[in-house]
Amino acid sequence: MSNGNRPPVWQMVREAAQQMNGECTYPAIKAKVRSMYGHDVNDSSMTCSIISGAVNHPSRIHYNENKKPRLTDTAYDYLYSTGRGRVVWYQPEKHGVWEIAQSGDGALIVRLADGVGENPLPIVEAVEASDEAYSMFALEAHLRDYLAKKLPRLPGHDAPLTLYRTDDRDGVEFQTDVGPIDILATGNGDFYVLELKVGRGPDAAMGQILRYMGWVKEHLAGERSVYGVIVASDIGQKLRYAASQVPNVRLMEYDLAVSLRSVALHS
Repeated sequence: MSNGNRPPVWQMVREAAQQMNGECTYPAIKAKVRSMYGHDVNDSSMTCSIISGAVNHPSRIHYNENKKPRLTDTAYDYLYSTGRGRVVWYQPEKHGVWEIAQSGDGALIVRLADGVGENPLPIVEAVEASDEAYSMFALEAHLRDYLAKKLPRLPGHDAPLTLYRTDDRDGVEFQTDVGPIDILATGNGDFYVLELKVGRGPDAAMGQILRYMGWVKEHLAGERSVYGVIVASDIGQKLRYAASQVPNVRLMEYDLAVSLRSVALHS
């Protein structure tokens, strides 16, 4: 099929996923798309379509079709995440009715919709069954989204960072041909690749961020500089040694603070 006659990538992904039985992986959906529409369908675009189409994926809010509060009752809502890199076809009667809503601070969040239809027992069981596999991924996503709103000012870099944006999405979980960048930002014309690690920052994070930096340099930055920032609650000694030999990579540690407030039925 010629490119001119092909539907948008999200429709290709939707059609492929609908034809697959049970739980499937991202690579399996992509392979199905390529078998139907050719091997030149962009890998990153397919990943973006899977994420944006998954009703319970916390990162779907970073795509244009999901940037306002709404229920999951459109053509863009067709998958349900069962864990990192795995989805099933979305069935509201089984998985519940999800929504994109505004939190108390005005931020968009993904959650089960309250007061929409009935939530029979199979829905509750389905959510609880996937909770353990999904919890770490959700924690990473929440921390990443918080950091994206409060981008750090880096030592030695006077310009404030701004989230990178394209016509159809922002720089949070920015998909590339070599994997998703947690946060892609710009400052004073330069590019900044931020990788967030929940807990301890592993030594392997250096190779990962250098891979992303190389992709940004080749495809976006041109003559501009590319910097990498690894953010973790604990930076290990091995990673510190590695970073000491890579001038464009910075290491930053974060602290978490939780505050509680009282709520009541009549407040």
